[in-house]
Amino acid sequence: MSHDAGNPAAQPLLFDTMSTMRAMRRLKPDPVPDELLEKLVQAAVWGPSGGNMQRYEYVVVTDPDVMARLAPLWKRCVDAYLATTGKHAPEGMDEAAYGRMVAAIEYQRDHFARTPALIIPCYRMPEQTPDEEGLKASAAALGEAATRQLARIQERFGALAEGSCVYPGVQNLLLAARGLGLAANITVWHLMLEAEWKQALGIPEEMHTFAAIPVGWPLGRFGPVRRRPVSEVLHRNGW
Repeated sequence: MSHDAGNPAAQPLLFDTMSTMRAMRRLKPDPVPDELLEKLVQAAVWGPSGGNMQRYEYVVVTDPDVMARLAPLWKRCVDAYLATTGKHAPEGMDEAAYGRMVAAIEYQRDHFARTPALIIPCYRMPEQTPDEEGLKASAAALGEAATRQLARIQERFGALAEGSCVYPGVQNLLLAARGLGLAANITVWHLMLEAEWKQALGIPEEMHTFAAIPVGWPLGRFGPVRRRPVSEVLHRNGW
């Protein structure tokens, strides 16, 4: 059997898709057909979910009136981000490149009411009620020190466990959007005002939201992405 994975011509188209999947924030106001939005959600549903629980839900906003009500919330969240975390370019990022990114963020903020579609992935883990025997067995397997450490990081552990049930599907959604020629980008800024977003969209209080993903036809061109080289981030068999 021949192995030609090293041959660029033999690489799956998926690799081309991933290498040109920039965050696209400038969108045309043209509507996105419902059948394409359903394909995006279908791609997300195909993603793995912890324990195969599949407790995800997806809110898809296309009504211009609803989008107009969300626009002021989006503006407040973006302005809060740009005033704090987004105030300066990340270490190692060219100032000019960062300026272009901020300009795109501001464009999206100022034109948000004309966003054709917005997808909000939601998830809620079931309450865990392990029995005493199970807790003892878990503590025995981990050891005393690790059990104490787990208790200290339980909130982070739970948040990561829940997020790991959602974000693989979100990445599928983003890949599907790129494959269909749609622009999309993942944001979590809405979490600064999550209660107000949920109220505006009628999302149950107990449901957690994990992203706000604007979707539409791109005004700009896709890719290529600019990322750190693999040689800088790869650690073989240990750090």
